Amino acid sequence: MSSYHIPVLADRCIELLNINPKGTYVDLTFGGGGHSSLILEKLSKEGRLFAFDQDRDAENNIPDDDRFNFVASNFKYLRGQLRLRGVEQVDGILADLGVSSHHFDTAERGFSFRFDSQLDMRMNQRARFSARELVNEYSTEKLGELLRQYGELDTTYKIANCIERARNMKPIETVGDLIAAVEPCTPKKDANKFLTKLFQALRIEVNGEMEALKMALEQSAKVLKPGGRLVIMSYHSLEDRLVKNFMRSGNFSGQAEKDFYGRTHTPFEPITRKAEVADAKEIAENPRSRSAKLRAVAKKEQ
Repeated sequence: MSSYHIPVLADRCIELLNINPKGTYVDLTFGGGGHSSLILEKLSKEGRLFAFDQDRDAENNIPDDDRFNFVASNFKYLRGQLRLRGVEQVDGILADLGVSSHHFDTAERGFSFRFDSQLDMRMNQRARFSARELVNEYSTEKLGELLRQYGELDTTYKIANCIERARNMKPIETVGDLIAAVEPCTPKKDANKFLTKLFQALRIEVNGEMEALKMALEQSAKVLKPGGRLVIMSYHSLEDRLVKNFMRSGNFSGQAEKDFYGRTHTPFEPITRKAEVADAKEIAENPRSRSAKLRAVAKKEQ
């Protein structure tokens, strides 16, 4: 499992879940199974764990454990998939929103600019739409907007025009094709940072990550029992802003709703007062933990 993905802030995640040994828990991002294995260690034989992952590769990490239930699905279907299994409410939900090391290190998945492979970036390998379709089919306007929104890049329409010029000559099929297409727009001193943001933007769009996160967060407020914990680890500002606002107010604006008398109504009580981050030791051992931000809340008692 450690070769697939090293879980970040693993012990702290489990501590924040405040696990009831007989409880029912959800790991929204199973991946290599690192966090799931730690949850199972805390559960008694009466406890249950439901772990979501839409990636077929993750199925190789399923443990032989009667308490464990693998859900081969995007976590945006959280509530419906639990209901199919006779579960209405759970004691805790954990999500590690980072892309696993396995995805970045498996060349043929096309997530990394370190390898020249087919442009792919699909978390769900059964899906039709990949990064290849995106860069060849989106208009320059739509490309520029998603690069601005999800990559937080500058001069995004210049980048989109570079892609358009390249695809007009021949389809952009591989990672190498894309890097060559944007080469005129790539800053010489910060090429890796630029490409990281570019690939991040494409990956988020290909997999509908922001919409899936919104859907899962909204359902979490319904699925959690009173007192149940929601523990989320995010890795870039867009995700963290959604998580922070939702945990604070129960919506994505961050502004709590008020009743007729001006009293605010929010579904959660904060457990972490601000985002927690990895310490220097963990960052040295696992550099990908550098950007992790961990937040946790408990659903208010009714």
